[in-house]
Amino acid sequence: MTAGSAGSAGAAADAPVVVLGGGLAGVACAHRLGDAGVPVVLLDRNDYHQFQPLLYQVATSQLPAEDVARPHRAIFHKHPTVEVRTVEAVAVDAPAHRVTLADGEEVTGSHLVLAAGAQPEFFGVPGAAEHAFPLYSVVDAERLRRHLHALVRDGARGPDGPDPGEGKLDVVVVGGGPTGVETAGAVAELMGALTRTGRLAAPARVVLVDRGTALLAPFTDAAHAYAHGHLSDHGVEVRLGTGVAAVHADRVELSDGSTLATRTVVWGGGESAAPIVRDAGVPTGRGGRVDVAPDLSVPGVPGVYAIGDAANIPGADGRTLPQLGSVAQQSGGAAADNVLHERRGEPTHPFRYRDKGIMAMIGRNAAIAEVGHRHHTVEGPVAFAAWLGVHAMLLSGAHSKTDAFLSWAWDYFDRDHSALVEMTAEPHRIAWEDATADVPHIDPGA
Repeated sequence: MTAGSAGSAGAAADAPVVVLGGGLAGVACAHRLGDAGVPVVLLDRNDYHQFQPLLYQVATSQLPAEDVARPHRAIFHKHPTVEVRTVEAVAVDAPAHRVTLADGEEVTGSHLVLAAGAQPEFFGVPGAAEHAFPLYSVVDAERLRRHLHALVRDGARGPDGPDPGEGKLDVVVVGGGPTGVETAGAVAELMGALTRTGRLAAPARVVLVDRGTALLAPFTDAAHAYAHGHLSDHGVEVRLGTGVAAVHADRVELSDGSTLATRTVVWGGGESAAPIVRDAGVPTGRGGRVDVAPDLSVPGVPGVYAIGDAANIPGADGRTLPQLGSVAQQSGGAAADNVLHERRGEPTHPFRYRDKGIMAMIGRNAAIAEVGHRHHTVEGPVAFAAWLGVHAMLLSGAHSKTDAFLSWAWDYFDRDHSALVEMTAEPHRIAWEDATADVPHIDPGA
């Protein structure tokens, strides 16, 4: 496929749509366009699509990384009009529908869809970028998993009961949103299992800090109390109204003047748009994201759309929608539909988000789900089962769905399963017969 010109051929039927970013939003957009037979060039630095809501399970040895990262070539193998290119984009000229690659090549098309996703936002906290562990990519999750594995191995109880050192195994989680709550719960359960099985002499301290007044702020008051109570019951120390002042290699300084000895600070404290989006020549707003029109187009820049975590998307009530996987997927499909409308000379339609609710896993047999647009609250085992089902179905590919179900079943009936994996080996997928076509190339050192 040859990239088209953004000039006179910009609206030509044979000119491709350039989609920058192969995450939830970008894949949904390219998939819808591919279904319609429209030529697409999908650009991403990785050869895989990653499912961010389950990254914390990769970090705590509950799932192998391959289960949350499916190769783009496998996703689009039945879409001959979608060209997937694993490349590094270094610049975007949105008005010209042009993306410049690291080797100097320029890719242009009839339309440009910005779906480059987000990056962790450290809010200028000294040392956070250097020493904290964000959880925004598979590489991040693998890096944290290997770090925890090394600390646990070095701090494991030997014949003489070696002292691992002050705070060496302790974990501080920053952020009381779903990422922080789910990570804190999973780490506490992992450390508890390691202690029960004799791998550690005593459970590590897990501290969750957040500047707000409640955990899971977008949820109801009942959900706030449930999450706080469950985490506390499982040994997580929750500190609300407390921020991070500085992060060091061996400690974290908090805004209340206290210091916690730790070698592991997990950062779930916020995100902002990828730098390439902020520098694309389009107006940006909160978080460096593009403020889009109701139809997801970029005002004043014809033929350009922004979706997912790259955009501030207005909801039906005028308020900006949250950065959720469901918003990303639905906005990707809606942007594709509007591109199709434009290519046919038809008017575009405003994006209508279908709110099916929000949910968060807090621990084994414990979850919160607020179902439907009225957010009816369900908690405990029922919400736990719903969380498992929804997330397994959202995974891309039959192999990943099956592997996830089997891993979760193993963890459910053998509560110490992840601890054994943490101490002995890396988590692995089933040896599928055609696995070579369904294995991403993940470089934890990237």
